[in-house]
Amino acid sequence: MAKLVIVESPAKAKTIAKYLGSGYQVKASMGHLRDLPKKKLGVDIEGGFIPQYIPIEDKDKVINELKQAAEASDFVYLATDPDREGEAISWHLKELLGLSDDTTKRITFNEITAKGVRSGIEAPRAIDEKLVDSQQTRRILDRIVGYKLSPFLWRKVQRGLSAGRVQSVVTRLIVDREREIRNFTPKEYWTIAALLASGDSKFQASFHGDAKGKIELKSKEDADRVLSAVGEDKFIVGAIRESEKKRSPAPPFITSTLQQEASRKLNMTSKRTMSIAQELYEGVELKEQGLTGLITYMRTDSTRLSDEALDAARGYIKERFGAQYVPQKTRFYKTKSGAQDAHEAIRPTDPALSPDAVKKSLTPDQFKLYKLIWSRFVACQMADALYDTVSVDIAAGGYIFKANGRTLKFAGFTAVYEESRDEEKSDDEGALPPLSEGAALKAEKIEPEQHFTQPPGRYTEASLIREMEEKGVGRPSTYAPIISTILNREYVVKEQKSLKPTALGEAVTDLMLDKFNDIVDVKFTAKMEDELDSIVAGKSDYKKMLEDFYGNFAEELSQAEKDLEKKRIKVVEESDVTCELCGRKMVIKQGPFGKFLACPGYPECKNTKPITEDTGVLCPLCGARVLKRKSKSGYSYYGCEKGPACKFMTWDKPTTKTCPKCGKAVFKRYTKEEKKNLCLDPACGWEEELKKKK
Repeated sequence: MAKLVIVESPAKAKTIAKYLGSGYQVKASMGHLRDLPKKKLGVDIEGGFIPQYIPIEDKDKVINELKQAAEASDFVYLATDPDREGEAISWHLKELLGLSDDTTKRITFNEITAKGVRSGIEAPRAIDEKLVDSQQTRRILDRIVGYKLSPFLWRKVQRGLSAGRVQSVVTRLIVDREREIRNFTPKEYWTIAALLASGDSKFQASFHGDAKGKIELKSKEDADRVLSAVGEDKFIVGAIRESEKKRSPAPPFITSTLQQEASRKLNMTSKRTMSIAQELYEGVELKEQGLTGLITYMRTDSTRLSDEALDAARGYIKERFGAQYVPQKTRFYKTKSGAQDAHEAIRPTDPALSPDAVKKSLTPDQFKLYKLIWSRFVACQMADALYDTVSVDIAAGGYIFKANGRTLKFAGFTAVYEESRDEEKSDDEGALPPLSEGAALKAEKIEPEQHFTQPPGRYTEASLIREMEEKGVGRPSTYAPIISTILNREYVVKEQKSLKPTALGEAVTDLMLDKFNDIVDVKFTAKMEDELDSIVAGKSDYKKMLEDFYGNFAEELSQAEKDLEKKRIKVVEESDVTCELCGRKMVIKQGPFGKFLACPGYPECKNTKPITEDTGVLCPLCGARVLKRKSKSGYSYYGCEKGPACKFMTWDKPTTKTCPKCGKAVFKRYTKEEKKNLCLDPACGWEEELKKKK
């Protein structure tokens, strides 16, 4: 019997074909094969929100090949990814290829291994219509909002804008945070640190308060009062509290925590993280094992682990680290309420495949991400880390200072992995010298220091994903695309790792808040996600949900058109560049070839200039600054600030390195033909070849 298995990607097809062997043909659909039309709404609203799907352009060849393969097969397995979108792709394939229920079944693979593929083939089922309904409802909602709202933004703000149901909420989160930062009023406070000596040992104690409790020092006067009281008084050791503290490991990764940790530890964007995770899931060519899926499915909100995975982890830990590193009881982690719990946590398919064992078969980024996933999984089943801690009260002048010490007693899971945080704080307090109650200490130095409270930090990708998860905005599969969209649409820019709204992003958010408040309401959007989940559970009707949403949305859109008739919202983004002709602060404008600086005094002052960025590198010809500029076609190049008098210009990227021959800046040329570092001073000519990336 000839059997056809259809997956999304060629890499996944190749790996699965290896495990299935003869009798099976594995083909890739290359993702979606049909969708709503690009140039019209494609949803019959009056007829009951019926979507009008058409084949995607340039997919004719793939569709014909799959049709021929299906006709030549006795049975077809639809093996697209094991999530809602994958379920919808399988449903589209079945409809598009005209496959019958009798000879077509849906299968899923939680991991692309021999066992995972065998388990999937042995558990065929019908397509889950409720999952498909939920995914279609999401697609229709997003199409209605995008198709109806985007043209409104073109007319009232500027052409080329887009609006999205979830992207608008996420942009609002970033805008709200930026305004919270702007409106923040710093408050003064003081700290006092005392460097104390016990014999030859020195340690630091911090002001705490008095016998009644903690005292906040809100001014210099408060600090001076403490310093005056302490004066030349002796510091006397008071209560000493010793204890043993435990630290437990973090749970295994789910999609959101993987994206957060990859951002913090590896500086990877959420989009890049998911792309590499997909490669590790679909299969990597290992030198001795051939194509092998290294991790389980990477779109999940569950921390659940299979019994087999738990046993494998504990066995590996015992063999590699020793029995003392294996906790008496297997660790189980509670999945948060509201999670779909359709798949296991993200874990290595085989703990024995350590990062070092597969390193030579992986790209640098694949290795980094696999090591992160492998380490987190192994650590989550290891024993607690143990610390000896000591806390000491030290009296002086009627006040109390505190000193804390901590030393590692048993590494436990920290031998493999430690979780990072958005705001790094040191846990390493070090050990205190031996102290006894009543002992006198010498004050080497007493230093007061003024501080001011700080506003909340801007979101990073990591902290934004955590916020989206906590507030129920989006789902694991949508976090990365949402962030990519708001960056690509220039509603938000990334400065270092921080996300900052643009003037355009703020203007659009304000318009949405005024006219479409529910669209950008976090609770409303989270409720919509819950309703999509309830469709899967069979508790809600998708047509009723669409009707309720559209009725209110259509009214808001109609009213907004009336309110803003013959009106247009101006987006003014002021720069820090001063117009040299009239002294005004220049503004950033959008032209046919991209953004440029213009004087706001137009038409009296018609001064314009390109937007430049100081690279921090000096011109190899004249020593002036090298600026980053954009060509009319939108490509970045580098030129001397004294141009055109100085004719230095290059497409090569400046680096922080200096030429070993003449000491001038080194530039990097990385094209298909050439990969090298070089000095662009014609009198020098130094260069070095770069190793090609594997």
